[in-house]
Amino acid sequence: MADQKYLLNSEQMASFVSRGFLRFDELIPKGVNERAMREIDAGVTAAAAGTPLSQCYPAPSTLGEILRSPEIEGIIYSLVGPDPLFDHQAVHVREPNEDSAQHMHGDSTIDIRMHFDIQLMYFPHDVPLEMGGTLLVPGSQYRRINEMDIARYQNIVGQISMVCKAGTILVLHHGIWHCGRRNLSDQRRYMFKVRLNPAVRQMRLWNTSDLDANVGKHTPIFAKETPKDGIQAILSSYEPWFEEGTKRLEILNRIKMWRFLTGDENFDAHYWLTRLENMPENRVSA
Repeated sequence: MADQKYLLNSEQMASFVSRGFLRFDELIPKGVNERAMREIDAGVTAAAAGTPLSQCYPAPSTLGEILRSPEIEGIIYSLVGPDPLFDHQAVHVREPNEDSAQHMHGDSTIDIRMHFDIQLMYFPHDVPLEMGGTLLVPGSQYRRINEMDIARYQNIVGQISMVCKAGTILVLHHGIWHCGRRNLSDQRRYMFKVRLNPAVRQMRLWNTSDLDANVGKHTPIFAKETPKDGIQAILSSYEPWFEEGTKRLEILNRIKMWRFLTGDENFDAHYWLTRLENMPENRVSA
């Protein structure tokens, strides 16, 4: 069991449901990053797919030390539960002064599960802007695609490049759109990634002590202002790339995911989903 104080809170979970990622800057100390770089350079042996994470990266592995740190354990537990299954790992290297970037893509075939895997990305050294970094499109995880379907897209308004300091951790929903950008520096760029599958039902795995307090006051659908905080506000926010005609569908997807994660089938954000479920003929007459 992960230490309760390192579990994610409800607003962090709502942000993950809304945007498809969480970022933790400079989470891993400098000395550990330096050891991890040496380990990555020497080569990291991967476990077989489906192996419980607890059986992967045995001591004295520095990467195992990172994954078993209380902070990382808390993040993993909150999203995919205890002892998730190892899916695969990858050491992504971008060579200096490259003349091309990786195509935008998703990492899976079309996947319609409510359950989700996470991809934990570790940046063991500073990644300045000229190094390019991993690029992601926030809120894209519910747009079901088949791997390279979006390869022709190179820039999307609102995209984020992982310009960060050493020791930064990025955790992604497996369906988010992303790619590796060109490295225009004179140094190699490294990123270590591990994908994890849940082994339990993903329901209320995080620290839910703040759940009820953070739902937010219900606001009428046509109110002039949207609440600035609370879970309803987080789940109702728009990404810059959302099309005017379809952006409400993204809100519905988030509401459905929040219901799935909390087990609360009556949760709604500003009445968006409730109005679609209104079936008067199914109501029991008094």
